[in-house]
Parts: sequence; C-alpha cells; structure tokens
Amino acid sequence: MSGGASPGSVERGWNGPWYRVRADAFEASFLPSPNEDLGAVCNVDVFVNLDDGSRWSATVFTVTEVERLMATWAGSDEALGGRYFRVSDGLIVREPGIDNIAQVIAGLIDNGEFSEVFQRLADD
Repeated sequence: MSGGASPGSVERGWNGPWYRVRADAFEASFLPSPNEDLGAVCNVDVFVNLDDGSRWSATVFTVTEVERLMATWAGSDEALGGRYFRVSDGLIVREPGIDNIAQVIAGLIDNGEFSEVFQRLADD
C-alpha cells in the first residue's frame, strides 16, 4: 500500500464470500461482488471490528462510482433523476480497491475520526 496511513502488519484473505483484512488495530470484512477485481472495488459494504470489541459498518463508494450512479439515475425517478446521492452509512473515497479502503480505515482510526464516519452496530 502506498501513501497515507498504513494499517501496519496486515493479513488478507477470503473467508466464504467475505474478504478480510486483519491489521494491528482492526479487522475489516468486505463483501465484494463475486469475481470482482479487489484492486478495482468501487462500491462495497464493509464491517469493521476494533480491538475494543466494538463493531462498525459503512458502505464505501469511490467518487467515480457516485458519478456513474448519478448518471445512471438521470432521466429516471431514482434520486430525483440523479440530482442527488444519499446513503446513511456512506463513505466516499478517491481511489478504488480494498487496499486503499483499508488505508482509509487505518487513517480514520489513527486521526480519531473513525467513529464520526462509520456507524456503530449494536452489541450482541
């Protein structure tokens, strides 16, 4: 991974439909589409477990994916014809890919903004 925050020591791998990234401060579980290029992921649900046992979620989009979706909705009834984009647990990143998203997660944890961006899930 290059530039910005790095999740430090990282393990990556598949566990059923989930692609998991385990780093020093978190474990992120991504749900990409089947056969999707992990370096090109631009719209994905992610669940994050922090070391304190808390669980969090977000849907991550790239800027390009948001633009694509809004263009697709133009001329339809969806989102007033693509005039707006809204998602309650959304995070928009500049670059695609699981590694980039993991870097963003690590950076948000490092700078203390993680809990402002991700939605906390109820404890079991």
